[in-house]
Amino acid sequence: MTNKSKDSVTPTDQPDTSKSAKLGLLALIAIVVGSMLGGGVFSLPQNTAATSAVGPVVIAWLIAGIGIYFIANSFRLLSDLRPDLQAGVYMYAQEGFGSFIGFNVAWGYWLMTCFGNVAFAIILMDALNQFFPGVFTGGNNLTSIICGSVLIWGYNFLVLSGTRVAGAINTIGTIAKLVPLILFVIILGFLINYTQLFTNVWGTSPAIVAAGSNPQESVSLFTQILAPMTVTLWAFIGVEGAVVLSGRAKNKKDVGKATLIGFIVALFIYILLSVLPFGAMPQAELATVANPSTAGVLSHMVGDWGDWFMNVGLIISVLAGWLAWTMLCAEIPMVAGEKGAFPKVFAKTNKNHAANVSLWVSSGVMQAAMLLVYFSNNAWVTMYNISALMVVPAYITTTLFMAKICLNRQYDQYAKTGRTMALCSGVLGALFCLFILYASDLKYVALIPVLLTCGLPVYIWSRKEKQLAAPIFNRMEKMYLGILLALDVIVILLFFMTDVFK
Repeated sequence: MTNKSKDSVTPTDQPDTSKSAKLGLLALIAIVVGSMLGGGVFSLPQNTAATSAVGPVVIAWLIAGIGIYFIANSFRLLSDLRPDLQAGVYMYAQEGFGSFIGFNVAWGYWLMTCFGNVAFAIILMDALNQFFPGVFTGGNNLTSIICGSVLIWGYNFLVLSGTRVAGAINTIGTIAKLVPLILFVIILGFLINYTQLFTNVWGTSPAIVAAGSNPQESVSLFTQILAPMTVTLWAFIGVEGAVVLSGRAKNKKDVGKATLIGFIVALFIYILLSVLPFGAMPQAELATVANPSTAGVLSHMVGDWGDWFMNVGLIISVLAGWLAWTMLCAEIPMVAGEKGAFPKVFAKTNKNHAANVSLWVSSGVMQAAMLLVYFSNNAWVTMYNISALMVVPAYITTTLFMAKICLNRQYDQYAKTGRTMALCSGVLGALFCLFILYASDLKYVALIPVLLTCGLPVYIWSRKEKQLAAPIFNRMEKMYLGILLALDVIVILLFFMTDVFK
């Protein structure tokens, strides 16, 4: 029998009849959609128009949609084929490539969720500044830091009340935040100038800058397609949310369904939110709208109430998304602690089956990052770029694991059909991850190995805790470690010898 007392360790192989497995299909879809449709979605009009015309924006979303589809399909297939690998973002990497790679995926994904929550705090405070001008300027002044810190610990105590309670609140919040986004799309669909929407579709004609009359040089089509790729990846982070919480699902088959449904809903909303505003104002003017830009666009079309309405929607969206990501960032270290990748203290749960130690440590990391953004000139851009790229190790190892089990015929042990499509999902999903790294800002890509290296002491602690006769790093893992440290040296050289980080 499993000890259910406070601070007990709950094994991941417990049956689904456990009290902790309380998330149904609707709740899992809400986790996926709620994780993806965070505060950043309210800034998509300006974020995409700042670098690209409407045609390249559509192509960028289609490329991202296809790439993320293969990643999401890999998660969906693996959740059906290997339901034994709960919290699959971490377990797929360990199963396929060993404990050290698995740890790095868990560590990187965990940091991503923590930094993502700090990004939520910044944009939430920025939205509140619309109602209290000057009080939350920039989203990272002293008042913003204090209020953001209060929310970090408020969510900490809410999630400590249990996954069932937090999941129910997240479902309600997800439905509530869809309302302003849907109304935004409907209103623009009726009011925009469709002639303007199809003017200078490819951005090949010089645009007129809104603040003056000097022509802005046209940018190549390829550059315009590449520019918003990090924005699109950030928007799709969370597609794996149902897989991360698969150990809490009532029915394991719902995990795959929730992943695919959530992905389709989010892609449809993203494209409309990015495209329709081009019919509300010219690209040059749209590119200068203050974030959250959906508020500025709607205000331009219907008056001041549009600004108020979308900012309220943003606040609801961020509060709901923040809750979903707090649940996720607590789950990853807990499962890693149960499986031995993290020290076993992270696996402790309270009487409500909440990952209390993992949650307290995660909240502490978020608090430290919240204090650091006070010194950032562009805190929102920094946080969302780091978060978007720190998820890449999880995505690429999952897709490579999908490809691996197809190539070595392990797939045939779990299913009789579909191996070709599964292999395509794994290979193309992995290639898309590499494309994202290529399209992203080098200074943020360079931070990936540095942040992964910061987790080495935790990995060594967990390995020593097992008291294994085998060395901490086997021969293959020593090669991985050597590559990681070599990348760190390259980053340091780039920092001191070039302007990459300026």
